[in-house]
Amino acid sequence: MLLDAFKAVILGIVEGLTEFLPVSSTGHLLLLGHFFGFDDDAFGKTFVVLIQLGAILAILSIYFQRLLAIAVGALSDPAPRRFIFGVLLAFLPAAVIGALLHSFIKNVLFNPWIVCTSLIIGGGVLLWIDRLSLKPRYHEATELPLLTYLSIGFAQCLAMIPGVSRSGATIVSAMLLGTDKRAAAEFSFYLAMPTMAGAFAYELYKSWQTISASSPLIIAVGFVVSFIAAWVVVKTFLDYVSSHGFSLFGWWRIVVGSLGLIGLALVK
Repeated sequence: MLLDAFKAVILGIVEGLTEFLPVSSTGHLLLLGHFFGFDDDAFGKTFVVLIQLGAILAILSIYFQRLLAIAVGALSDPAPRRFIFGVLLAFLPAAVIGALLHSFIKNVLFNPWIVCTSLIIGGGVLLWIDRLSLKPRYHEATELPLLTYLSIGFAQCLAMIPGVSRSGATIVSAMLLGTDKRAAAEFSFYLAMPTMAGAFAYELYKSWQTISASSPLIIAVGFVVSFIAAWVVVKTFLDYVSSHGFSLFGWWRIVVGSLGLIGLALVK
């Protein structure tokens, strides 16, 4: 029990720190789970999704006033209503494809070799996007064209491959579609809310029977730790990428992915 609690703390920290960064929280959690031996049963695989609730509540607590303003404004102003529709458009592809391919994703793609390869490739993409001389046309996450929202939603589906990164896919696609760094990162936050909530609810529904009597305490530990870590990240990420870009995250992905491949090759 004590060892499981320790693992939950480590995984909670990693979940909170990586969920909203373009480094793939699922990829990091799967690698840690693999090397910790925390993925030996169905609950271990489910745990990495369930502790996302802490990160979800962290971003909801920070964005509560903005979300409330959007909800109230939508009663009389078409602009907030259009943004809400845009977020739903962006969420729709992942909701449909994720539900249809849930078993394939969990049973086939949740593979540490795939994770490491995706981390390295995604790191190269971040380094590439950071060096492009892009000329942004959109500077507010709430004012993108509806087709752009939908396109970002389809790009987000790439993150169903562990190691790709949900935030990385949405940020890169938004920037290629004309959004500046800050607005792209902020929209990834907005899109994360329904996407993560949907994934959490669906995983809970599909895997409730794997949660034993002792499991809720372990999940609670991971939840609290991930909430605190995610809160810190959300508070600082936008300012950081506006000033420094994404190269740090690109190199981090490449290093972690490379070390993971070495570890997998040595530990068979």
